[in-house]
Amino acid sequence: MIIVIQCIDRVGLVAAITKVTAEEQLNIVSMREHVDQAQDRFFMRLEVTYTGDGSSIEEKLARVLPPDATIKINPLPQKRVVVMVTKEYHCLADILIRNHYGTLGASVLAVIGNHAVLKDICDRFDMPFYHISHEQKSKDEFEENITAVIERYEPDYIILAKFMRILSPELVAKFPMRIINIHHSFLPAFIGANPYKQAFERGVKLIGATAHFVSDELDEGPIIAQQIISVNHSYTAMDMVKAGKEIETSVLATALKLVFEDRVFVYKNKTVVFD
Repeated sequence: MIIVIQCIDRVGLVAAITKVTAEEQLNIVSMREHVDQAQDRFFMRLEVTYTGDGSSIEEKLARVLPPDATIKINPLPQKRVVVMVTKEYHCLADILIRNHYGTLGASVLAVIGNHAVLKDICDRFDMPFYHISHEQKSKDEFEENITAVIERYEPDYIILAKFMRILSPELVAKFPMRIINIHHSFLPAFIGANPYKQAFERGVKLIGATAHFVSDELDEGPIIAQQIISVNHSYTAMDMVKAGKEIETSVLATALKLVFEDRVFVYKNKTVVFD
């Protein structure tokens, strides 16, 4: 079972928390904690052996923690996810393969695409695919159709696996810090469209990818994971695109593992990641 705690910092928090775990006869398998001194914020992730539902533990922890504490008790369930795509297959294919072999750490319930291009690969994995075109309809109608499918499955997270449409603040607000995006750039560099073209024209020597939670600001949500590789003057823009796809797949897989294992804490527009 995983226990994650976030609250204002104060003296004695670790002692108070471990006292509760001892009283409940919980064996601590691992414990990670961090204090953001600038924000006066405390973060902790505990992995314990326990077979109950955790309700009594949560109540006892709430009594010894500051009033603003958020406590999450998670008996290691498989997270439920919906994936959204456009035309690029590399991130979706990696997710579907991991899902098929039970190594994703979550269950993929359905895939939504604003083009029908990737229906074939979903069919190969017997994965429900919903083609919701953005063409010949308003953005409101487009997002209403998407939301209807998402809410049907009640996912824990929504993965934008190269979904190339900007979501409205209204849709993002329905799933706060539950939408994960992979951006083909080492943010905050080259925000928005065509980052590899921007990188090529700038003559950069490093390119990368960033997995982040989606917020109201384009490509500026809390960062979960990043990775870079070296490039040089011999790389064309297309060479960068090809190299970047490998990074995108890797970074998204890393970020999903961290999120699904409850290793990511969000506070304001930053994350604390116990990797």
